[in-house]
Formats: sequence, structure tokens, C-alpha cells
Amino acid sequence: MSTKEAATTIDVPESSSVPRGKASIIAAAKHGGKAGGYHRGVAIFDFLLRLAALISALAAAATMGTSDETLPFFTQFFQFQASYDDLPTFQFFVIAMGIVGGYLVLSLPFSIVCIVRPQAAAPRFLLLVLDIVALTLNTAASAAAAAIVYLAHNGNSNTNWLAICQQFGDFCQKVSGAVVAGFGAVLMFVVLVILSAVALRRH
Repeated sequence: MSTKEAATTIDVPESSSVPRGKASIIAAAKHGGKAGGYHRGVAIFDFLLRLAALISALAAAATMGTSDETLPFFTQFFQFQASYDDLPTFQFFVIAMGIVGGYLVLSLPFSIVCIVRPQAAAPRFLLLVLDIVALTLNTAASAAAAAIVYLAHNGNSNTNWLAICQQFGDFCQKVSGAVVAGFGAVLMFVVLVILSAVALRRH
């Protein structure tokens, strides 16, 4: 006699009481909640950093714009005075930092939108592009002013430029502080650009 073996298939029902479709929806919701929390945290930090950069930019513009010193002695024909508007580079610095400060004020509503809607990519991308433009302007103004401040402190014997900070100490102290504040704003813009780039990458 020949014996035939029969293969038996046993269907085992799923042990989970949650349907497969519903489970996937719950997992997606959990993942979206974690991502939303991350993006909201980045947006809040972005907003605070913009406030700090705004204060730094306005402080730089105000300090440079009020830098003025007149020596207590003068002659019949000359009065020894140093002011920021004597140098076009310092004038450019004041204007540029004013523009940067104005941009930061206008960018705050967009930063708030990113807090309210952390998954929105359009306002984040717009801020990234404009932040890079503002960073370029801020860096150019701060670097140009820093070169003049260096000459004011050290002079240049090859071009017969004398160091004036020994006579105009208060003036040099103010313009140096303005340049430091300007570079502080540059550093904050760099962090803002990196934050926006990372946030966009994780969308």
C-alpha cells in the first residue's frame, strides 16, 4: 500500500487586539508628535536667539553712532576731534547694523509662525535665505570696521598712519565695543543658519 502525506496549514490569528491599520496610524502619530516637539523646541530657541542678535546689532549701531570725542585743547585754527562720521567705514557700519536690526525685527513674526506651526517648511526656508543675506552684510560691516579699529590702535608706519587711540581713548573704546557687538551678532547669525538648515533637513 502507498501512503500519501498531506500538508496541513494552520492559520494562527493575530494576538494583538489592535487592527493593523489602526496600529500603523498610532505609530505614525507618535513619530509625528516627537518630530513636532523637536521642531517646536528649535523654533523657540531660534526666536530667543533672534532677540539676542537684535539687541547686539542695535547696541553695535548705537555705540558706534554715538562715538565722538573732542580733546580739551585746541589751537587758533584746529580743534582736535574724532567722530564716527569722519570715516566712511564707520558710517557704513552704522547703516549696515541698522539694516540688520530692522531685518531681525521683521523676522520675529516668521519665527513665531515656526513655533505655532513647527512642521511648516516654507517660513523656515525663507528665514534661512534671508539670514544668510543678513549674515553677509553683518560680516562685511564688522570686518571693515575692525580693520579701521586696528589701525586706530596700532597705526601703520608704511603709510604714515598714526595710532590715534593714545589721544582719543574714549573714542577708541566705544568703536572697539561696537565692533565686538557686531561680531557677536555675526556669531548668532551663524548659529541661526545652522539651526534652520538642520531643521529643514529633518522635515
